[in-house]
Amino acid sequence: MTAEMQCPLCAASGGVAFCSDRRRSYLRCGICSLVFVPPRFHLSREAERAEYDLHQNRVDDPGYRRFLSRLALPLARRLTPGARGLDFGCGPAPALASLLRDRGFDLALYDSFYEPDEGVLQGDYDFICATEVVEHLHAPGAVLETLWGLLRPGGVLGVMTKLVLDREAFSRWHYKNDPTHVCFFSEATWRWWASRRGADLEFIGADVMLLAKP
Repeated sequence: MTAEMQCPLCAASGGVAFCSDRRRSYLRCGICSLVFVPPRFHLSREAERAEYDLHQNRVDDPGYRRFLSRLALPLARRLTPGARGLDFGCGPAPALASLLRDRGFDLALYDSFYEPDEGVLQGDYDFICATEVVEHLHAPGAVLETLWGLLRPGGVLGVMTKLVLDREAFSRWHYKNDPTHVCFFSEATWRWWASRRGADLEFIGADVMLLAKP
């Protein structure tokens, strides 16, 4: 088994060809259905940071806040007043944390580039948010396992990421063209992941998943 073929979510060997374009190839895992980019196509950490620095998101941008509210609002309805959460991968403009703080929730921030305080990864939380994050992870299996371990019993992991539909749609998908996007989840992938942990999984719209811990 080579690192090129190993699924970064479930560690199964033998990822099979799913799609390719002029820049990269994409493999699909036969166990968890994750579509992933082999490591040889990953950007260096410096190049990845340069891509993120191009983003123009602002905490007070109404459009950005509306976008994030697709996760923030359904999540908030499932939380008790004063619940403590973690905005994982918050970026330089933590608008999601601002939305939830406005509703009375306590938020810690973590981002490996912009808020790299690993002390917050030693706590425990009633909820964790990962908006437009998991598609960037080079080791999603390890990261998701860490986040799940930080959740208190009954806690909720809220994820926002676009979902793979099928090979034909993927081949035309703008989402795969971002060079920092290296993991692509589908409904089947999330169902596999949730079933392994006994999580209650809810799909909201086209790109929001809520996973409740037993």
